[in-house]
Amino acid sequence: MTDPRPLLYRAAEQVGALTTPGLPLDAPTPCAGWTVDDLLAHLVTVHRRVAHVGRGGHPFDLPHRSPVTDHAVAFAEGRREIAEVWHDDAVLDRELTVPWGTVPGRVAAWGYLREFATHGWDLAVALGRVDALDPKPAAAVLDSVRHALPAEPRGGDIPFGPVVEVPDDAGPYERLVAWLGRDPAAVRV
Repeated sequence: MTDPRPLLYRAAEQVGALTTPGLPLDAPTPCAGWTVDDLLAHLVTVHRRVAHVGRGGHPFDLPHRSPVTDHAVAFAEGRREIAEVWHDDAVLDRELTVPWGTVPGRVAAWGYLREFATHGWDLAVALGRVDALDPKPAAAVLDSVRHALPAEPRGGDIPFGPVVEVPDDAGPYERLVAWLGRDPAAVRV
């Protein structure tokens, strides 16, 4: 398994780049029931959680959402903190606790890369900025998402809908989110 950190940093950077003044905070997102503000509050926590978990902390020490008034500043601080914690190669082999279990740091980083890629797409769709996404983070995690989350069963404790069929020429983000139960054709702006 290769080093996920460069793509993790890139995916987090994309989220920050989408965060500009005057965002439509009340706009809906592809995340059922979440506005842009809700999604940004969650992504602030994800940034903080990646660093916290990398230090050996428990992921649920932090709230699911961390509302802030200046998202751009919060994301910049979060990216800086992630880089500080994860720069040490030793963190890749250290056992870390994440929401889905206790895993080597390398596996945790891949998991958070998946989360940043998916929610980066959610945010980009809500803002009409899908064209601003670098396809590499989504392409890098697609196979691991398919392996980790089988097509069946879905529902119950698994918070993803049924796999959505996409055209053969769909891009990596469309294939990723479709596997996670989002219909990229229905939400594209």
